[in-house]
Amino acid sequence: MPVLNDLLAALADGSVEVVDLTAPLSESTPILHLPEPFANTVPFSLTEISRYDDRGPAWYWNDIRTGEHVGTHFDAPVHWVTGREREDVSQVPPRRLVAPAVVLDASAHAAADPDFLLEIDHVRDWEKSNGPLPEGGWLLYRTGWDARSGDGDAFLNADETGSHTPGISAECARWLAEETPLQGLGVET
Repeated sequence: MPVLNDLLAALADGSVEVVDLTAPLSESTPILHLPEPFANTVPFSLTEISRYDDRGPAWYWNDIRTGEHVGTHFDAPVHWVTGREREDVSQVPPRRLVAPAVVLDASAHAAADPDFLLEIDHVRDWEKSNGPLPEGGWLLYRTGWDARSGDGDAFLNADETGSHTPGISAECARWLAEETPLQGLGVET
């Protein structure tokens, strides 16, 4: 498998960069709060089973309890009503999870306006400077909101009118899904 050997060599010499986009889970990991009458998920919790003690002298392990959409996660197509007949996480072929990716950094916009929404024109401007979106690839939309991932209140940024976090306009989301060559989208919020 020369391609795999080439990839391993490139990873070893640093000519291919792997970026960890995950955030650690903890009791302070922000969770989405839906309004009444919708049900909400449980926050993350960790319960120690043993830690090199009489409960387990040679190992450390825990029970975890969390909702499936807490922290860094992947929403399979079946998550949304529009994809209810499509794949769940176990059915998405792994080859669809590894693909070319580009980063559209809107962190300056989001810092100035927590309600900033990515619009089609922002993506088109990015393409003018950086080239086309990758065929079968991913758009990673950076808002800088990951800096708030350890503080639920700061992450949700809520007031009497609701939460204020950057996102993507409905028109842009539909356009990205239906009219671009992308197969996926990632965002911290």
